[in-house]
Amino acid sequence: MPWAPELFSAPALERLLDKRRRAELLAVPFFYGLTSGELDALIDSFADEPVVHDPVRGRIRGIPEFEAFVIEMKGWLAEHNVSVENVDHVILPARGFEEVILHLHGESGPVDLPVAIVADRRRRGRIQELRIYYSGWQLTGSHVNRPPLLQPDPALRPPDYVTAYLSALAAGDVEGIVSAFEPDGFAREPAGGSFVHRGHEQLRAFYEQWCSNSGGIPLERCSLIEGGDTCVLEYNIVQWGATKLSPQAGVAVFTRGPGGRLSAARMYDDADPPTRP
Repeated sequence: MPWAPELFSAPALERLLDKRRRAELLAVPFFYGLTSGELDALIDSFADEPVVHDPVRGRIRGIPEFEAFVIEMKGWLAEHNVSVENVDHVILPARGFEEVILHLHGESGPVDLPVAIVADRRRRGRIQELRIYYSGWQLTGSHVNRPPLLQPDPALRPPDYVTAYLSALAAGDVEGIVSAFEPDGFAREPAGGSFVHRGHEQLRAFYEQWCSNSGGIPLERCSLIEGGDTCVLEYNIVQWGATKLSPQAGVAVFTRGPGGRLSAARMYDDADPPTRP
């Protein structure tokens, strides 16, 4: 939820929520801001010139480039009759994230596209840059391996319930991965839709496939956001089992369940698993 609400007109905010809650609004959701028609509010939400990293367009930097991006995105959203389902968000002084599912009309039928947006913030909560993550699989049937957006930070220390999962994933320890989840926990692949694996039996089958290339999947840890029972980790994939990969950017959203283990792991990247044809 990146955009600064105080920069939007009262009518735009009224369309978002009622007067009673307007004072509680910390940020305007990403896609609502894009379609609000208030381009100046979007531009002024940045601390300096706009900087956006998009899976298709790459880095968008500068006001003219950002204006063109917004116009293109608005047209695409309208063309595909997109509706936005909010999933989760965390807003902190220096960083925030928003997670949605875009329900749209694709070439061969309805598509549910998971999207995550991460914002780095600076003074007065203004945006330093935005990073958008989603998989192109649902849209094109192919992967776009995405170069890294961030460098690894060896000092990052995710919470224990996330570290248990990451360590087992890196080692290719399927039973360790499964035990990191609550009994009814689930993992959602970047493609979303039907690519959800819930409960220990489905999780075991899924991660056996993921770890079938003679090893695990170590992730370079780049950026961390923690809020309540939610942890957001931006990462680079550098290896998939026995296959070395050029670093590829992604983000995962982890939620902690009542038993202290993972209730959900939702991934956003576009890596092409070597375990699949």
